[in-house]
Amino acid sequence: MKKVWIIAANTFRENIRDRILYNLLVFALIMILMSLALVQLSTGEWQRITVDVGLSGISIFGSLMAIFLGISLVSKEIERRTIYTLLSKPVSRARFMLGKYLGLVFTIMVNLAIMVAVYLIVLFFLKCYFDWSQAQAIILILVKLLIVVAVALFFSTFTTPTLSAIFTLSIFVIGHLTNDIKTFSERAGKPLVQYFGQAIYYLIPNLSNYSWLDSATYGEIMPAKTFLLTLLAGIFTAGFILALASLILDRKDFA
Repeated sequence: MKKVWIIAANTFRENIRDRILYNLLVFALIMILMSLALVQLSTGEWQRITVDVGLSGISIFGSLMAIFLGISLVSKEIERRTIYTLLSKPVSRARFMLGKYLGLVFTIMVNLAIMVAVYLIVLFFLKCYFDWSQAQAIILILVKLLIVVAVALFFSTFTTPTLSAIFTLSIFVIGHLTNDIKTFSERAGKPLVQYFGQAIYYLIPNLSNYSWLDSATYGEIMPAKTFLLTLLAGIFTAGFILALASLILDRKDFA
């Protein structure tokens, strides 16, 4: 396990030097701070506007960080041929993948913490309150990012960064629409469309389950049991996708 942490630490150091990370972080912070200007233009509901803009910014830019850092994490090692050096040592490919995953997750968590800190400062400045519904939304955003990172790593094991970006973004968009796709296919009345809709619903991670932004805006709290089950489902989904990525990498021939 020590070797996994070494790979994770090296991955973290590489990620924090990436310009894309800082560009996205700056845009995220600007979007959160924009709520200060928006509330000045509104006649009221400062709490709702601040929570809506702040949490949306954290979710959107956190997801973009996970996608654009994750898509090149493995392919970059293959292109540089540094993966040959790593795998020539007594390090299994599964541990290599786990180390890469944890390193990227640590990077995302640090940046998420920075965005949340700015969000809390904005709430304090505007004399708005922070409650458990908002905390639930932020925790669920983190769980969603765990899944997105795993998906990005999955595609990076066998495609180019460009294709990985296209596939991961597609999964990200479809993952937020799986409920709508299933409902539409059921109403279509055609067996082929229904089977297709059900296949998407069960095969694509349902990322809308981890979106509590609208409810947090109105202070609605997710029941404790539902919240816990959602967390466990998200962690299991991320672990399953990461296991598939490790399996693909294990079967890949670098000769």
